[in-house]
Order: sequence, then structure tokens, then C-alpha cells
Amino acid sequence: MEIWELGAKNIREQVLRKEISAQEVLDSFLARTAEVEPKIHAYIELIEPQARLDAARVDALIMRGEDPGPLAGLPVALKDNLNLKGVQCTCASRILEGYISPYDATAVKKLRKAGAVFTGKTNCDEFAMGSSTENSAFGVTRNPWDLQRVPGGSSGGSAAAVAAGMAPLSLGSDTGGSIRQPASFTGVCGLKPTYGRVSRYGLVAFGSSLDQIGPFGNSVWDCALALEAIAGEDPRDGTTSKRPVPRYTEGLKRPVKGLVAGVPREMMELVTDPGVRREFERALKIISDLGVTVVETSLPTTEYCLDVYYIIAPSEASSNLARFDGVRYGRRAKARDLDEMYYETRGQGFGIEVQRRIMLGTFALSAGYYDAYYLRAARIRTLVRRDFDKAFAAHDVLLSPTAPMVAFKIGERVDDPLAMYAADVLTVPVNLAGIPALSVPCGFSRPDESGPELPCGLQIMGKPYDEETVLALGYAFEEACSDWFVPKTAAMRKSLSSQEECEVVVRDTI
Repeated sequence: MEIWELGAKNIREQVLRKEISAQEVLDSFLARTAEVEPKIHAYIELIEPQARLDAARVDALIMRGEDPGPLAGLPVALKDNLNLKGVQCTCASRILEGYISPYDATAVKKLRKAGAVFTGKTNCDEFAMGSSTENSAFGVTRNPWDLQRVPGGSSGGSAAAVAAGMAPLSLGSDTGGSIRQPASFTGVCGLKPTYGRVSRYGLVAFGSSLDQIGPFGNSVWDCALALEAIAGEDPRDGTTSKRPVPRYTEGLKRPVKGLVAGVPREMMELVTDPGVRREFERALKIISDLGVTVVETSLPTTEYCLDVYYIIAPSEASSNLARFDGVRYGRRAKARDLDEMYYETRGQGFGIEVQRRIMLGTFALSAGYYDAYYLRAARIRTLVRRDFDKAFAAHDVLLSPTAPMVAFKIGERVDDPLAMYAADVLTVPVNLAGIPALSVPCGFSRPDESGPELPCGLQIMGKPYDEETVLALGYAFEEACSDWFVPKTAAMRKSLSSQEECEVVVRDTI
């Protein structure tokens, strides 16, 4: 078995026992990346020289008998909206092409201190705006389970890198489901922490009241390990919590028997794929067998969440992206005057979807429509939070499918924004409420009779700052399903090695 096949936990333990070196771990993952990256296009940029320096630093610490940190040489891929000092940060946009980060994001700095080895910046929808990673200015990322399908978005590159075995861990950002939905589409675990649990300093902002950094991993344990490393208060981010960070990995085996799990009926009405519904119901049976009481519940405002999200998120994006004007940094178009420079810089630099959301947000914030749209959406968001508070008064967790369908084909929804937005219909309520949620693989559905089986996810939603319960239930469920899911993942990765390289598809972003 190759090193890259061992899993994060085994790799970490073997590095700490000096059975393998961090350099050997990196070599194995780089070799795997060279083999499958031309088929997937998960990365925008690989940073091998810096990765080798990181690995050498970990090995030197171990040789001196010093603690290298809890991640101890584990390769980590970073979504390209996270700042990594000395490396390009493009947000998959032409407007930031060539921009070199002058500092590390807090989450990145914490991972480095924990012994992580950064392998590169992963592809994503431009400025994290999308549900398929088709909006990138640098090409479409493909789903390792079926190269003709999307990996989800916006953190599709980070999800695909883990699913294909190019990295044991990765970081993404989640504004409306951008970690959980691609985790579901690619058959990996993805965690969106409570808003304020992880610092957003150094994350290029999309929706400031919604964004949250979180990990992808092959297992719930991997996500718990990464969250331990990146969580905590940050004086550079006033929204972070002062609550102490639990040892999430130590709490994974806490008993789940006796928990009460609610299944919101309004969410189930939004599931469009019969296979996803079937696998979710099977997952509920497994959870019941673990001693968890599963009952139906209600979140009445669910039907409004997608509408509210697509007023609030574009409004915040309109404000946040105003800084990309050709004056301070990034792209600058040649022009005769200042107004023309603004217009040409933003028109040439931003893709279609980003322009669409800027216009939506600017309209919602305009003087004549602020009360009718943005203010009303903000009020409904308060009602969404109250719905969740009421549900959590009677339940320990809430359960739903992560996405209403499995991964769709590349190009299938790019010309239908409303259909694309619907891919996040089950994840956006979590961001509006600011609560934690985990997507863990729960089965497979075959949308085409002649096509392959595709993974689908179980979404476990928890009370604010109760990631421990969410992770514990996810871990128990994963343990009950490992005998059938792990072999299928291994078979997919083996099959991927034999497939031919794919042409990089770049959408017309202007």
C-alpha cells in the first residue's frame, strides 16, 4: 500500500514514530498528484518548493526530539481564497491573477504551527460564488467519481483533491454550503463550523456574516483533527469566540445512545433525487440502530431560506468586492479616465456569475429597494434562527440529506442560475443560522442507468458551538458504514489511475 493510501491518522502516527519521514509522505502525495491531477484539475497552483521546506522543517523537529505539532507532516491543500504568504491568491478570478499574498491567514498560520505541509492552492468558483466549480477563470474541476460531472462548489477543488487521494486534508470556505455540498458530491467528509469558531482573517470575503472556514477529510477523525488546529479566538477577527477549543478527536467516541435527532419535514420535501432519499432513509435506520431516537420535526422558514440567502449574500458581496477597482491591487485596465478604468477593470476582471451577484446585491441595497429586499431578508433570517433555536430545544441534532441530488454533469446547469442555486437549498439554512454542520458519506445513487454510482451525503446539524456532538454522531455513523464505503472509494481511486487525461474546460467568464 502506498503512503497516500494510508489515511491521515496512520500517516501522522508513523511520522511521529519515525517509521516514515514527512519528506517521504510529501513525495508519495506529489507522485499521486502528478498521476491524477491532469484528469481532475483540482489545483490552480502547486507549490512543491515551499512544501519541501515545510516537510524538512517537520523532520528536523522530530530528529531533535521536539514536538512537530498534531498534524506532523500531513499535506494540506488550501482553497485559493485563503492567503498563504509568498504564494499567489487569485480567488479563481482574473482580477487577482498574479497577486502574491503578503501574509498568512490565521487558519493557515495555525496549521503551519501544527506541522502541516502545504501542497498548493485549489480551484474554486470565482470568489467562492457558485455550486459546481465551473465559474473558475482557470478551468473546470472534475469529479473523481465521474470525470464528466462536477465536484460541487464552491470548494470543489479542495473536495476533489481529498477524494482523489492528492491530499489527506484540505481547507475550504462555506458561505451557503460550499464545503458540505462538494463533500457530498465527492464522497468525503466536510465540516462547516459554528460562525465564529474559526477566524476569517486572511480569507478573502464573500459574505462576511455567512463565511466560515472548514476542513475536508477522508474521515470524520480527519475533520476533527483539522478543526482542533484551526479553531479558536483571534484578535484580528472580532467575530471569533473566546470559548476554549475542545479536543475534538478525543470526544469522537463519546456515546451517542440516547441522543434525539430531528428530521425537518420541510427539508425532505426539497429532495429531488429518489436515490438520495432512499440512502438517507437507510442512514436513519443505521442511526436508530445506534440508539439515537429519530423523530420528525419542523423548520417552517426553510422555504424562504434560499430567497433570503440570495439577497443577503449578494448584498454583502457587492460591498466586499467594491475594493477590487483597479486602484489598490489586482488587475488594472488601461483607460482614458477614472470612470472608464473602474468599468473596464471590473468588466474584464470579474466573471459572469460574480457580475450577476454584484448587480443583485447593489440593487437590493439601493435607496429605493433596501427596505423591500435587504431589510425584509434580514428580518426573515432572524426567524430562521428562531426556528433552529426552537428545534434544538427538543433535539440534540437535526438530520437531512446534504444535497437534494448527486453530482450533475458539467455544463448541465451553467445557463440556468436558478437550477444551479437550488443545489444549495439544504445547506443555506445552516449558514443563515450560524450553526455547525457536517456532511458525511451515507450511500450511492445512480442518476443514469448506464452511468456509475455517485456518492451522496448525510448532513448532521448541531447547536451553536456543539461540534463535539455533531462529530461524535458522524463518527459513530461512519464506523457503522465503513465496511461498504471504504472499499468503493479505494476502487474509484484505482480506476481513476487508469483513465486518460481530460481537457481543461474554461468557461467564457466575460
